[in-house]
Amino acid sequence: MTRVAGIDCGTNSIRLLVADVDPETGGLTELDRRMRIVRLGQGVDRTGRLAPEALERTFAACREYAEVIRELGAEKVRFVATSASRDAENRDDFVNGVVEILGVEPEVVTGDQEAGLSFTGATADLPGTEKYLVVDIGGGSTEFVTGSSRVEAARSVDIGCVRLTERHVRHDPPTAEEAEAIRADVRAALDLAAETVPIGTAGTLVGLAGSVTTVAALALGLPEYDSEQVHHSRISAAQVAEVADRLLASTHAERAALPVIHPGRIDVIIAGALVLREVVERVGAAEVVVSEHDILDGIALSAA
Repeated sequence: MTRVAGIDCGTNSIRLLVADVDPETGGLTELDRRMRIVRLGQGVDRTGRLAPEALERTFAACREYAEVIRELGAEKVRFVATSASRDAENRDDFVNGVVEILGVEPEVVTGDQEAGLSFTGATADLPGTEKYLVVDIGGGSTEFVTGSSRVEAARSVDIGCVRLTERHVRHDPPTAEEAEAIRADVRAALDLAAETVPIGTAGTLVGLAGSVTTVAALALGLPEYDSEQVHHSRISAAQVAEVADRLLASTHAERAALPVIHPGRIDVIIAGALVLREVVERVGAAEVVVSEHDILDGIALSAA
């Protein structure tokens, strides 16, 4: 067994997974999994730069994670940074800060690399005989990957819950025009994704990341978030549409009163739910299989 630490730093959150991995079987035994909402991508779509306060929030989480990694004695550490840091002019400030705190250089991966890691993590505990379309809805981008036992096609497009919220939402709740602007961006991005990925041919749609898991928790009517009930739940297309409509009509205060929504997602979950709804409708899927395992698990497995 190899003890590894994987860190996934996205546009909205930074997450840590410390696990023991069997390199021969690919089996993963989780020791510590945690998340902090740091909103690294704050304003990046508008300014092209990482904001100083966003960097400091991220570095504070890195200092916490460094302590956990030391305590658990991880032999290998892999830090992967995705959409926000790909887009930022001052990403060297981010890289240098992470190196100083954690002693490892963050890998600013391409969208296709991100997609591959997401697929690996999401399908590791699913039957290898089925064909999947894995959709990872992040803060800044969304990845589409098809394959069965391996990746066959992948595409990353710049639609994410933070990016779309910052770009279009000015009212609470969003106006019909703002909601339609989000949907139009998503439809255009789906057209781009379809140039590379046959998004309508996979047998099983698998949805990843916080927007998807939050929609699932709401659809399941959970009184509080429960990852065990969310993982591998099957949410129908009608349930996705119902939750998206309910969120779209809600105010910030009404969403904040729902315990299953993480405080850091209250302002961006509407856009995330609209992305998921458009994807489900475009693919023509009867349901989405929700996975708690995603790019973070792929990072940990690759580190081993």
